[in-house]
Amino acid sequence: MDYICGFTFAPFVPAGVLSTEKAKESLRTMAEQSGANFVIFVPAAYQDNATSEEIDFTSPQTLGDDELKLMIDEAHALGLGVAIKPTVNCKDGTWRAHIHFFDEDVVCEPKWSNWFKSYTDFQLHFARIAEEKHADMFIAGCEMVMSDHREKEWRQLIADIRDVYHGPVSYNCDKYQEHNVTWWDAVDVISSSGYYPIDDWERQLDRIEAVVRKFDKPFFFAETGCMSAEGSNAVPNDWSVEGKSDPEGQKAWYDEMIRACAARDFVQGMVYWSWTADLYETDEVDEHRDYDIYAKPALGSVADYFSLKTGNRRFQ
Repeated sequence: MDYICGFTFAPFVPAGVLSTEKAKESLRTMAEQSGANFVIFVPAAYQDNATSEEIDFTSPQTLGDDELKLMIDEAHALGLGVAIKPTVNCKDGTWRAHIHFFDEDVVCEPKWSNWFKSYTDFQLHFARIAEEKHADMFIAGCEMVMSDHREKEWRQLIADIRDVYHGPVSYNCDKYQEHNVTWWDAVDVISSSGYYPIDDWERQLDRIEAVVRKFDKPFFFAETGCMSAEGSNAVPNDWSVEGKSDPEGQKAWYDEMIRACAARDFVQGMVYWSWTADLYETDEVDEHRDYDIYAKPALGSVADYFSLKTGNRRFQ
């Protein structure tokens, strides 16, 4: 597997966003300015709350199939490798990691069995698109912490995906959870979310390396990043930080993350969260204190590293 240098592009957008000229231009800008060789598209689905059994991926709030296919073609034409990572969220705002049910099915209560059936339908819909459009990887969901222990169901889901998609399959576990997934042998690539404090990278990479060596699989960070808000680099997983604009603090986090990961041969890439479909004006950086690095100092650090790792070669 080539070293993955990428971004998540326009995650969770509703129908219509990726078919715009602004989105296409933003994707081109991402490739040109960052030197990325990879992009992850994240079709969203929604369930009402953390104990709902039904997952909806066909509403106007979710990405349309045709525009996803169009954007995959655009990315491939730019020389970018493409992963599809279908991800479920809760309409009431509960983080998807908290989706959970009783471990044993109980009459008249929501059940894992019903939820996994709906989740499988969701994943297989996009796995078929991944096969049709020759996506370079399929990632079977993201940060589903309370379901990770359902080993039997996850193994069956991965097997079902392989029936319709014949490329590499991964799963994006949450930060601090790499060692809690017992079924990494079922996937081709281990991936996780790398939102670790600026001063904690070495300790966390030691822990992750033990997992990767045990399962002898390629590994990359399918999500990682830090906001440009003051204080974010100490808690990069906390998207509610509301400090004043601090692009230099964001850059410091990226510099340390890159330094730490570059020294570990088991880390075979990273995909930063995230790149928007509608770029803001460059003089509005201080108003955008989220995870974007467009027109911020961190972009220079990323571009330098990506260029070093890829030489701007197409992902293979």
